[in-house]
Formats: sequence, C-alpha cells, structure tokens
Amino acid sequence: MQQYKGIIFDFDGVILDSVDVKTKAFASMYAFYGEDIVQQVVEYHLAHGGISRFEKFKHYSNHLLHEVLSDEASVELGEQFNQLVFDKVIAADFIPGALSFIEKVQHQLPLFICTGTPETEINLILKARKLDSYFTKVYGSPKKKKEIIAEIKSLLNCSSQELLYFGDAMTDYEAAMHHQIDFIGVINSDNPFPKDTKVIHAFDEIEA
Repeated sequence: MQQYKGIIFDFDGVILDSVDVKTKAFASMYAFYGEDIVQQVVEYHLAHGGISRFEKFKHYSNHLLHEVLSDEASVELGEQFNQLVFDKVIAADFIPGALSFIEKVQHQLPLFICTGTPETEINLILKARKLDSYFTKVYGSPKKKKEIIAEIKSLLNCSSQELLYFGDAMTDYEAAMHHQIDFIGVINSDNPFPKDTKVIHAFDEIEA
C-alpha cells in the first residue's frame, strides 16, 4: 500500500454484506406490479449497483411503468426505501476481512467512502456501526462517483496512480477507469468485471 496516498471504498457489498437487503427492498416496493416488473426491477438494480436509488426510481417509472415520477413521489419512495433497509443494513455482517483491513490501513492512509447511498443516510449508518472514525471523508448521492473521485484527488493533491478503489459493481469500475486509478473488485456472487480485473472474495486475500 506504500505507493498510494488514499483508498476509496464503496459500501454495500464491499464493507457490509448488505446488497441483498436492498435487492429485497426494491422487490417488495414493486411487488404490486407483478412478477415480471419485479424481475426487471431486480435485474436493473443488480446491474447498476452504486447508482442512486432515486435514479433507479426514475428509471422504473419511465421505462417499466411508463409513468412520470414527480419530485414528491420520488421523495416518498426514498422514505419508504429507507424504512425498509436502514435497520437491516446496520445489522448486516461485514464482508469477510473488511473490518480488520480497514483497522489496519487507517493508520497508514486516509480512507474514503464513495457510495450511491444518500450522504446523510450513509453517515448515520457509519455512526451506528461505529465506523465513522475510520474515514477521512464520506461521500454519497446525489454526487456521482466520477465527481467524488475528482474531489478526493483534489483534496489529497495526488495523481490517479496514487489512489486505490475497492468496488463491487460496474459503476465503481467505470468510475475508477475514467480516472485511471487502480481498482480491485469485491466479488460476492457473479463477477461482473472484465476478465483481467483484479478481484477478491475477502479482504484476507489482500495479505496473500
């Protein structure tokens, strides 16, 4: 890790094993529309990890339900989603080795969160899990991941080659590749990344 000046982590599926919590929440919210819609909702969610839930709500309304989603309805959906997932995310297990890795590297480098979860909510989750003290800065939606990485580079006054990004979704990979920073994929089930991507299943593998 000596070549880096900072490490960036996505959150769901990278630090906490919480992706399935959010998958089930989306499925339950759209169950009224039938199994076909639920399947498409889940597939889109899984294929676009790291994108704000509000962007997903808009996509589902426009492309699946053929409805215009008002700002008021979007806020209501966001509140409903938060109620479904917040306590379950807080109770989720760590991705194997993630906590011990973070505890070790926090003394060596500044650490950052870069997530599609709303920024206010991710800060509450980190505080509830007593993780907030590990991170120099926490970024969430509505900021985009490419924008967040640019801010981190500016904050640290570092080059792309001096950052490392851990993510579990193509959104993470694409943001990292946009800035040409080193990327390690965290794999929980299927591997969505190009075949030459460095991947791990647990953070213990970093030591190996």
